[in-house]
Amino acid sequence: MNLATVKLVYFLGVGGIGMSAIARYFHLRSVKVMGYDKTQTPLTLELSKEGIEIHYSDLGSELESLQLMPESTLVIYTPAIPKDHQELLWFQQHTFTLLKRSQVLGWITDAYRTIGVAGTHGKTTTSTLIAHLLKQSTTGCAAFLGGISTNYQTNLLTGNAHLDPSKQYMVVEADEFDRSFLTLHPSIGIITSTDADHLDIYGEHSALLDSFAAYASQVRDLLIIKQELELSKILRSLKNASHRILTYSLHENADAHAENIRISKDQYFFDLHYAKKIIANLYLGIPGLHNVENAIAASVAALEAGINEEELRTGLATFKGVKRRFEYIIQQQNRIFIDDYAHHPEELNAILSSVKQMYPERKITAIFQPHLYSRTRDFAEGFSKSLSLVDDIVLLDIYPARELPIPGVSSAMLLTQISAPEKALCAREDVLSVIAQKNPEVLITVGAGDIDQLVEPLRQLLNSLTPRPYNGIR
Repeated sequence: MNLATVKLVYFLGVGGIGMSAIARYFHLRSVKVMGYDKTQTPLTLELSKEGIEIHYSDLGSELESLQLMPESTLVIYTPAIPKDHQELLWFQQHTFTLLKRSQVLGWITDAYRTIGVAGTHGKTTTSTLIAHLLKQSTTGCAAFLGGISTNYQTNLLTGNAHLDPSKQYMVVEADEFDRSFLTLHPSIGIITSTDADHLDIYGEHSALLDSFAAYASQVRDLLIIKQELELSKILRSLKNASHRILTYSLHENADAHAENIRISKDQYFFDLHYAKKIIANLYLGIPGLHNVENAIAASVAALEAGINEEELRTGLATFKGVKRRFEYIIQQQNRIFIDDYAHHPEELNAILSSVKQMYPERKITAIFQPHLYSRTRDFAEGFSKSLSLVDDIVLLDIYPARELPIPGVSSAMLLTQISAPEKALCAREDVLSVIAQKNPEVLITVGAGDIDQLVEPLRQLLNSLTPRPYNGIR
């Protein structure tokens, strides 16, 4: 199909963060957009307000009544849509053109100098920070992001997509799930992490590394890669590559690294060493040592794209982060409430370690909702070790997403291995009453399922409680 002839785009799973961005792309180009999603969310409601037609039941053969034309209708689907979904089957049976979101993203980004950020974790914050650094500079950019940028959530596209055909750079999150990032050929590619994940797709960690190696080989001009990764397989595949390779790290043996990292009143400062220069006393507008590391990669990409030192300094300081990535819901002297999307042991370790570092004298309570039975099974030891960092852990049931239960895999299985001083299982409907009794000093909600729907009720609850007195000593 020639995409220039498309008159209607139908989305199967329109409410996903990546799918919604592409839906907005077509909508703003006056192409009719409609689609299905399983659940109504604040994001799907925003799409509806913008004029995109969305329904929440599987219409199956009832799609016939919409009189969709195969020759002028493009169907874009997410891999999360079940193979037996009746709408998907109907489109397949009626010879419509069906493309994955990643295929369409590859087509769109080929018109730009693309900066693609890949990694099993860190890619959303890093790509959003790069987009912010470029947008607030004279360079500018377009972007498809995997999260809602707090800086731009009231902007034209509610924070997850910024479309400007006049700019030469496009920033995208390069997703390894289902090998989606192999449709991209970025001018500047970044790899933040290659930890074992999505083993339900890849089977073995080695297959995941092969996929990252393939992505790295498709980078056109510059690959920016974390120094500590399992580089041998990736770099072997690039022995004759025509593009440059730069490493980054928190440690000084990398091409770009941070020194003099310090915390002052929850704020992070560091010096950036890059290209034989030192840019001193940079302030990062979001907390977390892992975010300092993300900022190194983002800074190198932005500098390579043409921003200057002062634009970098201003951009880092004014970055407000991404929704559900180390997001402060309450930030008061006697009460801290943070929400985060972490759903992998390394992500949990990063967020929980940073919170402990920032609030060493306070009792830290975390509510965690495991995501996927297969991920819980594959990384049970890592989850239990990371969750043991907090003083009090509240475990919700596993969020299944696209999966059926696996015998013997449960939150109770994790609980037995957690060594936190206080730990308990909790039904979702009991969370508010349990947290009311605990009246926590520092609360963190973490997970990639529907735990985000508890954030606002918890915020209201905590604001209604009298905080425990805090004198700087636990």
